Amino acid sequence: MTRIAKRSTCPISSSLDLLGDKWSLLVMRDLLFRDKAHYREFLASEERIATNILADRLERLEAAGLIEKSGEHPRSGKQTYVATEKGQDLIPLLLEMMLWGARHMPPTDTPPQLVAALERDRAAAARAIREQGGIEAFLGSLGG
Repeated sequence: MTRIAKRSTCPISSSLDLLGDKWSLLVMRDLLFRDKAHYREFLASEERIATNILADRLERLEAAGLIEKSGEHPRSGKQTYVATEKGQDLIPLLLEMMLWGARHMPPTDTPPQLVAALERDRAAAARAIREQGGIEAFLGSLGG
């Protein structure tokens, strides 16, 4: 099992040791918000992650307890990845990043009704996204 080296006991530094590269966060985004669960689906993301980097990030995220994978053989195309409770705890952080990007890095594809829901009550929106299994289901519940 891969061990994530920590540089200090600072919680921000420790979090960055695991999540401080864009690929780890984008894999978690795809898993938590875009209903992606298979290796080939992560590869198809618009950011075009390289296969070796994807394999490494999936291994690191699994070793850190953020994701789990099925027992299927990786080459079968049936192996799936799911976020653990620990991984789902990243939802509020990713939503904050999404909201910040929508405000300060336009244009983005963040749905306006999601921005409005986050501005109204971030904690309630994060809970609903977690309970409903993703952003699309949450948006559907808003009528959007």
